[in-house]
Amino acid sequence: MWKKILAAVAILVVAAVAYVAIQPSTFRVARAAVIASPAEVVYAQIADFRAWQAWSPWEKLDPNQRREHSGAPSGKGAVYFWSGNDQVGEGRMTIVEARPGELVGIKLEFIKPWQSVNETEFRLTPEAGGTRVEWSMVGHNGFVEKAKGIFMDWDAMIGTDFAKGLAAMQEIAEAEAKRAAQPEPAPAAQPEPGPPPRREPE
Repeated sequence: MWKKILAAVAILVVAAVAYVAIQPSTFRVARAAVIASPAEVVYAQIADFRAWQAWSPWEKLDPNQRREHSGAPSGKGAVYFWSGNDQVGEGRMTIVEARPGELVGIKLEFIKPWQSVNETEFRLTPEAGGTRVEWSMVGHNGFVEKAKGIFMDWDAMIGTDFAKGLAAMQEIAEAEAKRAAQPEPAPAAQPEPGPPPRREPE
């Protein structure tokens, strides 16, 4: 009796392991938005990690998280380290490729609560009236990630955050574009100098 039960359990375990093993070994999540702003304005929001605090969907999860910037001030070589509560964890982003107005490629390293390395890209494409921005992330699924993926929809979870971030970036970039498009006020007219004061004869 017990042998049959153990054999059945063993078969179920082997079947479960096999099912997990055949899940995709890589993943890609992407979301896009069209922003009514020039590509260079949008690019500035992405290539400078200091600007992320205003639109990143994860910044608000822990306003008191520790942030460190190093490397280049923006573009290729810029590095951003964060460490916060359980919702944001700990990690590092490094810009490994930067083409102004076109592309920002980022090496994304999660340190806590789990370790993984993913590739993130922002691709900018001119569109009528603005710029199309695609935010994508590509990574590798280990056995644990494959198992979690059976019960979690990673595309929906990560994609929702991407959509929130793009919406916030859109608001900021479009406001910046409007300010830049406004003509500077003309300088106030200076009154013409009058005649010199008349001196009375002594």
